[in-house]
Amino acid sequence: MIRSLQSSDGPDVVSLLSWMDGAPEREVFAPDARTPDDLALENSGKTCLVTADDLGSVTAFAALSPFQDGLLLEGPLSETPGNLPRLLGAALKHSDNQSVYAFAARDNVAVRGALEAAAFLPMHSTDFYRLSRGQLGAAAALTDGLLIDHSADTQTYRALYRAAEDTWSERLHWSEAQLLTHLHSPDVQISVLRRGGKALGFAETELDGDLARMTYLAVHPAERGQGHGKTLLMHAAKRAFERPEVRAVQVRAHDHEGPARTLYTRAGFLHSRSVVTYLLEPEGEEA
Repeated sequence: MIRSLQSSDGPDVVSLLSWMDGAPEREVFAPDARTPDDLALENSGKTCLVTADDLGSVTAFAALSPFQDGLLLEGPLSETPGNLPRLLGAALKHSDNQSVYAFAARDNVAVRGALEAAAFLPMHSTDFYRLSRGQLGAAAALTDGLLIDHSADTQTYRALYRAAEDTWSERLHWSEAQLLTHLHSPDVQISVLRRGGKALGFAETELDGDLARMTYLAVHPAERGQGHGKTLLMHAAKRAFERPEVRAVQVRAHDHEGPARTLYTRAGFLHSRSVVTYLLEPEGEEA
């Protein structure tokens, strides 16, 4: 039976999330929460559906939440692949003909098959790389008037963000208050490479327990080809490891970002996993 998520389903959904955590090839986009109480808070306002067996136990989970210009699919998540198509179809009935984005590990054959059978199209792959504490090489000394600034005003941040990558747009829609809150968060580290006061590029790292995720690394197009990307990468990683709880730094690169992949591997980062991004367009529109 497919039905809406109930408060009593929390422990079963947490068990499914723990099962997913047990193997990289099971990964889908899913709630961060790993306790029933946190899960209830995180799922507030979402459309959450589950498949329940005859005894009422949850065997599959899926949810829809607002994302960019459409919706984000969480899951579908189930230990039994046969549960996936029906639950996915039920969830998509709540999409209101909006674009739906989904994410699944490249090796998650069951979920990828269900998504593609439901007309989701793969957009791109993202590879993730990690560097463990103790494996970071020495950062080169800054020369030629270069310096690293560990702060950024919103105007500088927006300018670098806008110039860095054509596909980056999410934070351009943030309000001034949202951006200021983010930039001053104790769990966000900003490193801006400057010469004579001019911002050449930036790295942004988000701290999450023992993992530091370098979410953005970019050099202004006019300043590329001079090794500034490696300078930012090494200095931002070194700063992240100054937090004693951080055990690893993670970076990512999409499949069209060959130079970034080369940069990361030459700096000693090791490939850890790959995720495929899918998109289901509204009826009547082409991908």
